[in-house]
Amino acid sequence: MKVHIMRGMNKLPLEKRVQILTMLVEGSSMRSVSRVCGVSINTVTKLLVDAGMACAALHDEKVRNVAAKAVQCDEIWSFGYAKQKNVKFAKNAPAGAGDVWTWTAIDADSKLIVSWHVGDRSQHTGISFMGDLKARLANRVQLTTDGHKAYLKAVEVVDFDADYAMLNKIFATDYAGPSRYSPPKCIGAIKNPIMGNPDPALVNTSFAERQNLTMRMAMRRFTRLTNAFSKKFENHCHALALYFFWYNWVRNHKTLGVTPAMAAGLTQTPLKFTDLLTAMDTEEQNRLDEKRQAVIDASEQLSRVPQSN
Repeated sequence: MKVHIMRGMNKLPLEKRVQILTMLVEGSSMRSVSRVCGVSINTVTKLLVDAGMACAALHDEKVRNVAAKAVQCDEIWSFGYAKQKNVKFAKNAPAGAGDVWTWTAIDADSKLIVSWHVGDRSQHTGISFMGDLKARLANRVQLTTDGHKAYLKAVEVVDFDADYAMLNKIFATDYAGPSRYSPPKCIGAIKNPIMGNPDPALVNTSFAERQNLTMRMAMRRFTRLTNAFSKKFENHCHALALYFFWYNWVRNHKTLGVTPAMAAGLTQTPLKFTDLLTAMDTEEQNRLDEKRQAVIDASEQLSRVPQSN
């Protein structure tokens, strides 16, 4: 009896895959990565998907019991396939097309992204986000959000144990015209204590907002007024998972001199993309070995079955 042993897929050299992932978190588009690295767009996409899944799993496992003092939350806008107002006119718009909001929670001291969530800007998404954030913290924190009302219900529903305050910013209204893509001028802010006893000195969202800029600079799909926006919601999420792995574990923060994960006490040394890819290769090899063994076991069982004449 012949037994067909499965072989793993051909892989790019490790250095080439590191180059692709590095370019994806340094502001390059998918097609520019394809051209520079001399690989097909499908290869870049598959690597993004595989790496994104691995990064999301690592974040879910490792970013736990975070000891923080103050946490800031914010949301950043982008869109997939088409802007929300244009989805009804788009041809063959896939599920998830339209506005996409990324909710983030950053530790003000270590600059660690403790939690992130992708969805719309609704109360339902806010509840999911706050529930995930609560599960990753080791202690009571001071929580600051912007004035988005969805946070109020979300904090209440998940029974978030925090000293919570909202920072309601007041913006000028005379910013329409040629400069409409620039943010409106902030002319004031009101600090509103919501729950517990928040320290007014820590009621701030500046670190979360600055991190939003880093996201727009690092991921081409977040750049405004280009055609590099996400075409699939799933790939948008994979790109975010890759980015947050790079931001938390790989890239040294300019102010801290170490990675946010090191500053938060989650690791002693920075990680590299080689570490991620090596772990991915090992896991894939283990899965392939299990399948091979299953085929061998099945063939041995068949060989023991008496053959009828």
